[in-house]
Amino acid sequence: MHFEFATAGRIIFGQGKVGEVGLLAVQMGKHALVITGSHVERAAGLIQVLEDKGMRVTTFQVRGEPDTGIVAEGSRLARLRRCDVVIGMGGGSVIDAGKAIAALVTNHGDIFDFLEVVGKAQTITRPPLPYIAIPTTAGTGAEVTKNAVLVSKEHGVKVSMRSYMLLPRIVVVDPELTYSMPPHVTANTGLDALTQLIEAYVSLNANPITDGMCREGIMRSARSLEIAYRDGNNAAAREDMAIASLLSGMALANAKLGAVHGFAAPLGGMFNAPHGAICARLLPIVMETNVQALKTREIGSRALKRYDEIAQMITGDGKAKAEKGVEWVRDLCKRLDVEPLSGLGLSRSDIPEIVERAKRASSMKGNPVELTDKELTGILERAL
Repeated sequence: MHFEFATAGRIIFGQGKVGEVGLLAVQMGKHALVITGSHVERAAGLIQVLEDKGMRVTTFQVRGEPDTGIVAEGSRLARLRRCDVVIGMGGGSVIDAGKAIAALVTNHGDIFDFLEVVGKAQTITRPPLPYIAIPTTAGTGAEVTKNAVLVSKEHGVKVSMRSYMLLPRIVVVDPELTYSMPPHVTANTGLDALTQLIEAYVSLNANPITDGMCREGIMRSARSLEIAYRDGNNAAAREDMAIASLLSGMALANAKLGAVHGFAAPLGGMFNAPHGAICARLLPIVMETNVQALKTREIGSRALKRYDEIAQMITGDGKAKAEKGVEWVRDLCKRLDVEPLSGLGLSRSDIPEIVERAKRASSMKGNPVELTDKELTGILERAL
């Protein structure tokens, strides 16, 4: 067996820990580029803490999914203001944008020089600016992944800038920051985390380290996601989901993913749809399709046994089989009001193009069984 494991340089977890960021940042630089989402006022407390420590602060907003243009703009601003540390505070989009911006400041060149699939995929050779990632959602785990997912509007697809150097220097996970998430965001991001845990667990690249993370994360998600959805101020549930998200990011970064994320890459690029919403809708359908394909073509496989284990973890039934796990996830998605992909803009005529793009996605390579065009098409048809 051969595998590697890498994650952020330092992870700090706990209620109220965001208050320590000022002391951490001042040890790294004198002028911070603070990247936020649409509501910069949510970072007011952080900015005040930084300024109280004597740091200069320049703010930069990332509204919605980050694209190549916004990242290029952010890196130009950081150079112009001579920022020497980057802090990303927000959801996965903000965290990914921060990773890319920190890298582009020190690695000069066009952003497409470093992008996979649509670019030259050149190696990042110089260490990025020191980066502190502070997630405010519980789902993507982007704070501990080595890639930055960006939309290329020119190509209508999501692609990655990827390097171990992109891993943040420090990650601060404070569950209190997730309390303000509205129910639909809690559902979509939480189901994204569950998707990542399940896909990493059955991935062809799973390893003993990621296996333990996936088991822990799956069980925490199963017991707490719906509670957090219905009661956003439930401290125990929010903590569980923050941990599950963190574990999902570490797992996917080291074990890769599967067909759900294989579809999410082209869907997110073509329709500007929230990543979590796509994953939430596809998860039970892909699980069922994979189980059926494994039973037909790879009876007795490790992956099929792992789907049984997933069913047992999420249902609490020690004898549950894979189908019961699929049913449990499908019912959970219904209770969390997950909408069909047609509501995100997908139509039947789009399916052939999406299937072709999905087959080329890097995430598809980790799927535990190679799915046929008919199976891939059937997944999207059922998700409409």
